[in-house]
Parts: sequence; structure tokens; C-alpha cells
Amino acid sequence: MAMGSATPQADTADATPRAKRPGGRSARVQSAVYAAVGQLVGAGQRDTMTIPEVADLAGVNPTSIYRRWGSIDALLGEVAVAALTQGEPLPDTGVLRDDIAEWARVIAADIGRPKRRAYLRAMVAARDDVVEVCPCWEIRREQVEEMIARARERGEATPSVRQLLDHVIAPLYHHAVFGLAVDDAYVAELVDDVAAMLGAAPGSAGGR
Repeated sequence: MAMGSATPQADTADATPRAKRPGGRSARVQSAVYAAVGQLVGAGQRDTMTIPEVADLAGVNPTSIYRRWGSIDALLGEVAVAALTQGEPLPDTGVLRDDIAEWARVIAADIGRPKRRAYLRAMVAARDDVVEVCPCWEIRREQVEEMIARARERGEATPSVRQLLDHVIAPLYHHAVFGLAVDDAYVAELVDDVAAMLGAAPGSAGGR
């Protein structure tokens, strides 16, 4: 079943290209630093860790971290983005509604874990002002654009990219940051809400 019968909406926002992955020694340093930050966050030191502590645990020179990231807040923000947007598959069920439901369930299961909540809060804490671009948000935008493009090729009516981001992803991240439930039942409610915007009757998706 398609998401609804409304006319597909145009999406005007452009996705920001992802930065190239580092290679060689740079990749090894990044991996060691990321792992060290993860260990410190897991040990409850998110708010107190310093670059020298990260460097010592990672086995790298603090100067390398200062030169690459500049500050502990910038490092925390980058690690949070990496932790929160890597590893989950992008579903391709042949039906957009089921794609969205499965994709959102995977994200919800990930960010509902204590360490992932800590990473999310770290990323929020690293922001001291309004930003023009949020890498985590842009990666989610790219994923939404891909799912919607596939659905339109199949002739399905679709919501806009903005609708899916604002009415599925934003509520999930909000709930995770504030310690609220991000379970399958909540995901299903969000998917039904998007379907209702298009005039589709709420219903089962992905095994619900």
C-alpha cells in the first residue's frame, strides 16, 4: 500500500555532501580517538573528559587531537554524529510506508540505548548556538531522499522530505534526548501521522 493519494510534494532543500573518509594513519588515529571517547562516555565522563585524557586512552599525541578537532566539544559532536548515523541498513521493501517504518524502528532501537542517548546529549551539549548545518540531520535527509526517490519511481504518492524529517526523525531524537520511550509502538504512531497528512488511513506497517 502506498503512503497516500496526495500529489507528491517538491523538496527544495539540498543535501550537504558527506566528507571523505580518512585513510591510512589518519584513519587509525580517528578510530583510536573515537574508541577512547566511547569508553569515556560509557564510563560516565561525558561532561568531564578532556583532550589529554582522550589522547592518553587512545595512545595518540594530544597535539594531533587539538590540530584536527580544536576542542573537546567539537570532538564530541563529531563522534556523536558518527555513532548515530552509521551501520543501519536502508530498507527497500518495495513499499514506502514499510520502508519508513523499518528504517525508523532501526534508528529508534539504536538511539534508545543508554550509550547512544549519551552520545546524542553530547552532540546537543556541543551546540552553543543555532547552526546552519547539522551533519547528523543531513545524513538522515540523504536517506529520506533516497527512499522517497525510489517510491516515486514506483509511482507511489509520497510525503515531502521535510515532512518525514520533522514528523518522524525529529520526534525520535527529541524523545531519546529527554529519556522518553522510542519503542516500536511510538514509531508506528509517527508513521501513521505522516500517512494521515496525505489522507491515507492509518494502518499496519512492517508487521504491526
